[in-house]
Amino acid sequence: MTELVKTGVEGLDSILNGGIVKDAAVLISGNPGTGKSILGLQYLYNGVDQFDEGGLYLTFEEAEDDIRQAAESIGFDRWHEYVESGQIKVYDKRTLLRDGDFSSTLDRILDDLQDTSYDRLVLDSLTMFQLFFDDEKEQRQYLLKFIDILKDSGLTSLLTTEQSAIFPETDIGLENFLTDGNIYLIQSPAGATSNRYIWVAKMRKQSIKNSMFPLEIAHGGIKIYEQAAGFSMVGESPPWFGEETE
Repeated sequence: MTELVKTGVEGLDSILNGGIVKDAAVLISGNPGTGKSILGLQYLYNGVDQFDEGGLYLTFEEAEDDIRQAAESIGFDRWHEYVESGQIKVYDKRTLLRDGDFSSTLDRILDDLQDTSYDRLVLDSLTMFQLFFDDEKEQRQYLLKFIDILKDSGLTSLLTTEQSAIFPETDIGLENFLTDGNIYLIQSPAGATSNRYIWVAKMRKQSIKNSMFPLEIAHGGIKIYEQAAGFSMVGESPPWFGEETE
């Protein structure tokens, strides 16, 4: 029987029919401001707070103090406590960019990746990760190596990436094909505001609810609504991609 890791994000585990397959590497794609970093923080925070599972947070874009402030501002009040206790370990941009090449960076974090006290990992973002490499072949080699290390270390991982297009089918990159799952966070203009949606496009080894569901970001993080009534996308109902898929 497939072992699943619960995200603790309201509505998401239901869409995933129980959670993410253990040791999977899942790509979280979306435009800037869609909530990718919040989802990553929430995944790690819930891991400690609800499931006693430690986590690693790797970010090429933020300093550790900024991450703490972002986490606490969204309602993850014990983030600093969990970092201080070592239940969450943060590698911020100063740490990850210190060596200037990914081989050296990877060598320095191998000990923690292999530490069994950690069960979850978030990389924010894969877009910056790929800037270490000169061409697509090198990107592919290192991405495959990195994902293999995550799996061998028993980590269930979320990897965020920037997406320039609103709708995912217009902007599919190499990383989409190398990961075990693809989750898209989407903002759609709606007058003076915008509506937010989540689409779980692919998950290997498990069935999923393959529709586009509305979400909101509020105090406490992301909440997903399985019932789309009352939500709209530019005056239309959210697109329907099917009941379930494997």
